[in-house]
Amino acid sequence: MSVLNQPASPEERRRMIRRRVLTAVVIVLLIGIPAGYLVISAQQSRASGRDKEAESSVTGLRDSWPSKMKRRVFEVPIPGGSTEVAYFETSNWKTSRLYVEFTTSGTGLDDFLNDIGTSRAALDAADVTIGERDARTVGWTFPPGRDWSATTHRQKDPRPTRDITVDLTDPAAPRVYVVSTATP
Repeated sequence: MSVLNQPASPEERRRMIRRRVLTAVVIVLLIGIPAGYLVISAQQSRASGRDKEAESSVTGLRDSWPSKMKRRVFEVPIPGGSTEVAYFETSNWKTSRLYVEFTTSGTGLDDFLNDIGTSRAALDAADVTIGERDARTVGWTFPPGRDWSATTHRQKDPRPTRDITVDLTDPAAPRVYVVSTATP
C-alpha cells in the first residue's frame, strides 16, 4: 500500500475535523455576521424612512411638541407648562422653517423671550412680523381687534432668524406664534 492510500490515524482525523470546524466558524464570522448586520440595518432604515414620510405628508400644524432636537436646531425653547402646542416643519435645499405656536403664562412668555435673547421691550405693539406666505403655510390668521405684539430676532448665519408674534389679548395666557428660519 502506498502512503497516500493508508487510512488516517485517529489523531489526524481529529485534526482534520478541528480544521473543518474552524473553517466553518471563520466563514460564519466573516460572512454571516455582516450579512445579519445588513439585514437589521436595512429594516431600521426602512422604518425610519416610513416615520419621516408620515411626518412629511402631514399638511398644516401637528398638535404636539416638536422634538427636543428640532427645538435646539431652530432655537425655539418652548416654556414648560405651555399648552395647545403645535408645530410644522418645511425644508428645501435653500431654507428650513419650523412653525410653532403655543399658549403660555405671562412668566412663560418672559422666560421664552429671555431664552432666545430678547425681552418684552423688543415687542412692537400692534405689529405682526409673520408674513402672509408663512401664515398661509400653516393656516394662521392675525385678525384686527386683537392685542398683537411682535419682533424679529435676527442672528448671524448659520443660526436661525425667528419671527415672533404674540397675542396679548389675555395677558395671563399669551398665545405665541414663531417662525424660525434656518439656512444651511
